Amino acid sequence: MKKLIIFLIIVAAIVGGAFWFLTGDKLNALIAEQIEVQGNKFTEQRVTVEKVDMQLLRGAGTINGLILNNPNGYTTTPAFALNEITLDINLESLAGVREGKAILIDAIVIDKPEALVEFNETGGSNIQVILDAINKNVPQSSASNETNTSQSDSPKIRVKKFVLAGVALRVDLTKLGNTTHKKTLPDINLANIGGEEGLPANELGGVMIKKALSAIWKEAKDSQKEIIKDQAKDKAKEKLEEKAGELFDKWKKG
Repeated sequence: MKKLIIFLIIVAAIVGGAFWFLTGDKLNALIAEQIEVQGNKFTEQRVTVEKVDMQLLRGAGTINGLILNNPNGYTTTPAFALNEITLDINLESLAGVREGKAILIDAIVIDKPEALVEFNETGGSNIQVILDAINKNVPQSSASNETNTSQSDSPKIRVKKFVLAGVALRVDLTKLGNTTHKKTLPDINLANIGGEEGLPANELGGVMIKKALSAIWKEAKDSQKEIIKDQAKDKAKEKLEEKAGELFDKWKKG
């Protein structure tokens, strides 16, 4: 039996590798192990997963309790916590594996993930550290996601729809003299990951987690700009009120 079934997944994360065809608990345990191994490989941070439940005959699966740790130098709060990930696997596409065709995942949905973007005294951030590691460790042909020239013998996978639903974002600016700000982001929808040809299963995870964190990083930077802008307005208002008070005092004395 060759590397026939595959597996796939992660998610945002992070899985990779082609797997032997297993069933039940053994398959779930193997996928959970690979999520942790490949997650660490791509992000250079500890990744843990609580539970995997794959039901291949139904074309469905769930991953629960996936945690991506924060880099050294930042708080011990996880950078990314994915409470539930659901997968909708296109069963018809499995028939084309032997012909080298990509397996199609119709949808990967991450429901209410929690993300922490933490800035340090120099303006650096935990997410940037993780993204730098991913950029270093994901093959460039995969990272481009447009022209896949990888020669990996791992089965290829493409994801039709990737949704981050209701991300609970925290932007920690305490080390910059501010505070922690919280907001729930609008759903983040990404499409056609892997292109038409797909990506090797052992590379897909790195690409997906990069896309997820990049989207969250963009939202965090936009939030940071708004926070700083509002802060500047408040300071300007305080100065105007202070100046008006001084002028009023002079007028009374005068």
